[in-house]
Amino acid sequence: MSRRPIVILTALDVEYQAIREKLVDPRLHRHPQGTLFEIGRLADGRCQVALAHVGKGNQSAAVLAERAINEFTPAALLFVGVAGALRSHLALGDVVVATHVYAYHGGTSKDDGLKSRPRVWETSHSADQVARHIKRTGSWARGLPSHGRAPALHFGPIAAGEVVLNSRVSPHARWLESNYNDALAIEMEGAGVAQAGHLNGKLPVVVIRGISDRADGTKEDTDREQWQPRAAANAAAFAAALAEELAAEEHDDTQPAVPDTERSPAMHKTRNIAQDNARVMVQAGTVHGGIRISPEPIPPTDLAEALSGLRARLQQARAAGHLDEDTYTAAEAELTEADDALKANTPQSRGRLVLALKKLRGLIGDVADLAAEVATIITLAKGLS
Repeated sequence: MSRRPIVILTALDVEYQAIREKLVDPRLHRHPQGTLFEIGRLADGRCQVALAHVGKGNQSAAVLAERAINEFTPAALLFVGVAGALRSHLALGDVVVATHVYAYHGGTSKDDGLKSRPRVWETSHSADQVARHIKRTGSWARGLPSHGRAPALHFGPIAAGEVVLNSRVSPHARWLESNYNDALAIEMEGAGVAQAGHLNGKLPVVVIRGISDRADGTKEDTDREQWQPRAAANAAAFAAALAEELAAEEHDDTQPAVPDTERSPAMHKTRNIAQDNARVMVQAGTVHGGIRISPEPIPPTDLAEALSGLRARLQQARAAGHLDEDTYTAAEAELTEADDALKANTPQSRGRLVLALKKLRGLIGDVADLAAEVATIITLAKGLS
């Protein structure tokens, strides 16, 4: 399991519920100033999520995002919800992942009109790369509702202001089109969250929005047709997949590095040379603490064989009580996904293979020997050509 949670913020109850439905055993966490978070793990893995409802508007989003960052020191911050489409090629229910967020209300009023003075925050390169990888593999589609058309996933700018836009011909709409004509969608919280992330160093912040209306005067109709909950569910599906992968990436980054013998003079105080069939089990100058010597594992070289062996050891771990039934079931599902991806043997399936293995490692992270074995298999999978 990742050492740090992923914080997910929402503005509307329907958005909050779409995320909450993906959490297992959520528990309340009360901030000293009264903000309530629910903390749980995602049903598909061991990624821990801290979820909060911030209400409408960039100001409240910024304040509560800062509060969440200070409370949890998260691995990433996601804002998940619905938005209005600004481009005609976006369909209702599609999902937009922000490449950058415009705070579009900044400006100067002059005799000849309002001159734009925008602020903009880009999504971090690493988070953007992970999100695009998830789109390529299509792994996020497993979390989509089973009914209806599969939504398209778009990457592009999002405009965040303080006004609900429901017209394509109003002065406000024309001003947006004139100054921000590359924006795909419009909403009211992304700029506040993006600024909070910017002020906290390198924290990855991703804004994910499901398209619930067309911002063209038909919002009441689309609301009656229940597009808000449908769009929120689609955005939540992608957010869950992204949170799992960001947590896995954070787990990679926090693994202890192998000591560099060129930078560790103590490792050279004693030099052992093995000849013929001899094997050196411990090679060190001074060893502190207890020593446990066990047979040296032989790294697998065949990926299919490695996955088969891992399945057997998962079953042994369950029988020994090291894995509970829910964890074993989820781990077995990810291992089956890895098997299927390996058999497909396409560039896309290789991405699915690595993603499934990373999720598997997160699930069994509390069993050190198994986690180490999965890490070795991930290395093998990344080496596929």
